[in-house]
Amino acid sequence: MQAKLRHSRARSRLDAGRRRPQKSCPRWGAGANVQLAESGIQGAALLAAAPFIGSFLGTLVLRLPHGRDVLWSRSRCESCAAVLGVRDLVPFVSWALSLGRCRRCAAPLDWFYPGIEAAALAVASLALAVDGMPDAALDCLFGWWLLALGWTDLRFWILPDLLTLPLIVAGLAAAMALAPDSLLDRALGAAFGYLVLRALAALYRRLRGRDGLGGGDAKLLAASGAWVGIGALPQVVLAAALAGLFAAGLLRLAGVRLRASSALPFGPFIAAASWAIWLFGPIPWPG
Repeated sequence: MQAKLRHSRARSRLDAGRRRPQKSCPRWGAGANVQLAESGIQGAALLAAAPFIGSFLGTLVLRLPHGRDVLWSRSRCESCAAVLGVRDLVPFVSWALSLGRCRRCAAPLDWFYPGIEAAALAVASLALAVDGMPDAALDCLFGWWLLALGWTDLRFWILPDLLTLPLIVAGLAAAMALAPDSLLDRALGAAFGYLVLRALAALYRRLRGRDGLGGGDAKLLAASGAWVGIGALPQVVLAAALAGLFAAGLLRLAGVRLRASSALPFGPFIAAASWAIWLFGPIPWPG
């Protein structure tokens, strides 16, 4: 089964054709209690950190596409350019206490900020519910990275190379460190993901006379292949396509007029499908 990299179960989770192993219950005893307590503390720390990670991802999403400094520039109100202090940057709390407005100029603040913080918290919560610690930490790394990419594409129609290319390297590095036998599968997944989507983009352009898939989509699918492997990649593409069609249907129901020339960013759907298959594993093929 092409699933995800793990510490103690990396080989069984990554080898092709194997089922996701059932989680074993710890035996009762002092050692088990200590292990459960440590896992609980680690999980709580991950949940506590998640909104702050989400706040950083929000900064990344807003600044990186415009070439603005991400790490060292102070955060400012987008309306009055006032420098934001620590009390203005506490996830959820600052936004709620200010009633969604800047404390200086009273300009309304975008729902984007608590939205991406809540999404980062949801990623951590789901990862802990499915895997627990320490595996959930790797789940979150991949999930938060994809969250930044998907939201950037949704907001600005761009998938920056500064995010997609390191994600490919990170997937291959994780394979090398945790399951070296799967490295070839991951490398083939990265190559296959990029080449297939570039070929589809060229075919679409030839048939329709306009671009339908960008180079960033191909690089994101390559990153997906580097994490889930070549065997799971077709399911990523299928799930992303179905999710895109479902989103288009919802837009139609909401009254949005879609034409043949209308487009949706594909990155968010690739990101969501990649993380779902990473987290839960691909559906086993018949036979």
